Amino acid sequence: LKRRYLETSSSYIKEYLEGFMSREVCRECKGRRLRAESLAVTVGGMNIHEITSLSVSAALKYFEDLKLTPTQAVIARQILKEIKARLSFMISVGLEYLTLERRASTLSGGEAQRIRLATQIGSSLVGVLYILDEPTIGLHQRDNKRLLETLEHLRDIGNTLIIVEHDEQTLQEADYIVDLGPGAGVHGGEVIFAGTYKQILKSSASLTGRFLSGREKIEMRPVCRAVNGEKITIRGAAEHNLKEIDVSFPLGAFTVITGVSGSGKSTLLTDLLYPILANYLNHKRKGYIRRGEGRYSKIEGAEYIDKVINIDQSPIGRTPRSNPATYVGLFSPIRELFASLPESKARGYKPGRFSFNVKVGRCENCQGAGTIKIEMHFLPDVYITCDVCKGKRYNRETLDIRFKGKNIYEVLCMSVEEALGFFNRIPRVKRKLETLLSVGLSYIELGQSALTISGGEAQRVKLSLELSRQSTGKTLYILDEPTTGLHFADVKKLLEVLHLLVDNGNTIVLIEHNLDVIKQADHIIDLGPEGGERGGEVICSGTTEEIVRCKESYTGSFLK
Repeated sequence: LKRRYLETSSSYIKEYLEGFMSREVCRECKGRRLRAESLAVTVGGMNIHEITSLSVSAALKYFEDLKLTPTQAVIARQILKEIKARLSFMISVGLEYLTLERRASTLSGGEAQRIRLATQIGSSLVGVLYILDEPTIGLHQRDNKRLLETLEHLRDIGNTLIIVEHDEQTLQEADYIVDLGPGAGVHGGEVIFAGTYKQILKSSASLTGRFLSGREKIEMRPVCRAVNGEKITIRGAAEHNLKEIDVSFPLGAFTVITGVSGSGKSTLLTDLLYPILANYLNHKRKGYIRRGEGRYSKIEGAEYIDKVINIDQSPIGRTPRSNPATYVGLFSPIRELFASLPESKARGYKPGRFSFNVKVGRCENCQGAGTIKIEMHFLPDVYITCDVCKGKRYNRETLDIRFKGKNIYEVLCMSVEEALGFFNRIPRVKRKLETLLSVGLSYIELGQSALTISGGEAQRVKLSLELSRQSTGKTLYILDEPTTGLHFADVKKLLEVLHLLVDNGNTIVLIEHNLDVIKQADHIIDLGPEGGERGGEVICSGTTEEIVRCKESYTGSFLK
């Protein structure tokens, strides 16, 4: 197994094999990574492992309080100045809760982007054009303010910033707004509005402006669902920064976990709730690989559900061959449809003929990829369009078969919205397309490479797959910031879908910072009070009104 793992270059195979492995702390260094000689060197009574185990904010305090002799102070002055400046930059972009030794692979996209932003602040460059894609992802409204101040500082010293963003707070601070639309995909690509924040509020053509001005809004639910019935309770949750807390999740309800960045939200859901329930429900399955659970004392109420699904933002595939149509099970009925056409039957074509992964129907020059990979050794690989099939993936004989005037390649190039009209008389295909449309993915192409699909889009593709399945009514769905990358209008659509799942007897538990989503919750669990070691406690839990009345809750102050 180890030999296969080391030899393979396929990330898919590596991920599969990792399911049979577990991590162990090194017996020699006890997880400290360095030799005893290196760890014997201390500064201010701490070795390098102990210092890198600190959070950014704790490390800054350590270096500020460091007592040195006059000679040491002279030697260390410039080094300490650089260290403290860099730690301050990370705090200014809302990353004070990260530990210095945190693995880069465990960072979210938003955290990684803000670390790169912190390095730019430290460089003090001027005359630079910075392009940022949703820098507020994963940030609480309280932390947003600090990030915006940092961005404004970059602008004030002589730089230009262009930001893709849906956050209302960021739009209010913008000097200039360009609104694209009117729709998505083929219905978009036009400049609907360009001007200041005050001007967009008056624009009737701009959907963004209508939401910002309150002419269109996400309506509050008149009555919350009762949450006094069955519930799942985790007792003594103590993983990472959680302080042995007891947390209850009401069943048949829409629950939102809130709190400032680093307060323990992801730990509670992805390291505790999901693996605990998955292990409980699947322990009887033959060959089931047990998931690693965080530290806790007891789980209560797990018997009330029959399925738990974690709809995360990991990719729907790790190769260019993976696409939304394959993932949601749409491609199989489409291939069967093409194979059932008279001309296909006359030629003896089976559904496999219309797969770009099968030899008989694909272009053999590119093996159905549509592109040829050129390895550059010390540079990133370059992909060029196949000169035989011209990027169409299939051989000429396969492309001769047409349904309603379109061949299989042209069908894969259709957006979800186009395909819905095209297949409106094919129930199996239509139903799956409708679920993709309902989660705000009208614009993605059926054959779009999974590598070009964002984390937020991947999460919604997974959600659409769950929607297309027969509901048992006792499923618990876990989502981490499902509104990532969504416009106000798309958030409204997504909320309708999530409420539909709950109305069918299921349970939704999600992490979210979007105030419109938080206001829709039947039950809110607010963690804090801060991030990192100063977090990990339940500040308050209950309805929106109860959170607003809680003076210690940062979330409550923004909900008013």
